[in-house]
Amino acid sequence: MSFSSEVKEELIGQVGKSRHCQIAELAAIIAFDGVGTENHLLHQKYHLLIEKLFSAKEVEEQRILELVKLWDREQHKPKPDGAVNGILLQQMCCRRAFIRGAFLAGGSISDPNKSYHFEVVCRNLEQAGQLRDIINSFAMEAKIVERKKYQVVYLKEGAQIVDMLNIMEAHIALMNLENVRILKEMRNSVNRKVNCETANISKTVNAAVKQLEDIQYIMETAGIGSLPDNLREIALLRLENPDAPLKELGTYLDPPVGKSGVNHRLRKISEIAETLRG
Repeated sequence: MSFSSEVKEELIGQVGKSRHCQIAELAAIIAFDGVGTENHLLHQKYHLLIEKLFSAKEVEEQRILELVKLWDREQHKPKPDGAVNGILLQQMCCRRAFIRGAFLAGGSISDPNKSYHFEVVCRNLEQAGQLRDIINSFAMEAKIVERKKYQVVYLKEGAQIVDMLNIMEAHIALMNLENVRILKEMRNSVNRKVNCETANISKTVNAAVKQLEDIQYIMETAGIGSLPDNLREIALLRLENPDAPLKELGTYLDPPVGKSGVNHRLRKISEIAETLRG
């Protein structure tokens, strides 16, 4: 089962305690899908809400649409697809329920092991704008993108998708996603450290190779005896300890010299070699 399906399966059993929240969720399900798909989970949630709101399994469509304010009394027909009546969404709990219904009807979440992506497909820009604004009322940064003939409201930040699961009250899915995020962060942290250490090792090795080349060149041209005593001493130590870091080389001198002192002497040797090449 996909992660998206797991989330929806959990949300089927999540029903608002208050009647107004149940109405808000039903309004979203009808507005975003019309219960016209073969999605058995959506039908299950739809009938669960109908039973709670009407205390009956079968109810006339007009009564349902009137309850969720999607019935045009003047035209005596369902209202055109678009935003739902804002009076249903005044309380934060109703907004949570509305987002949950919209997600059940037209939403999906990608596998967090691969990427972070939450989206709800909307019928038109009016509907998408309303959903985006409701989501963003929870301090989110939802955006809209056009895809074929639909408008899609989406989130791409892992932390915001975690918050969105909390808003919809998918708490088990939230914990599963957080576990994936923690593992990914740990892997990324380890990879960063390994890459950093590898880069440092590579830098150290390249510097040591260059130092050895400079010393060899001086020996073959001017001779090692041409160097001042302090530079000759460190040059010979580098030849004897080609892999030793600068700090370690400094401990072999008498008196010992710090890392910066060793580095200064080797730079002088490099300058002399460059002059000879020059």
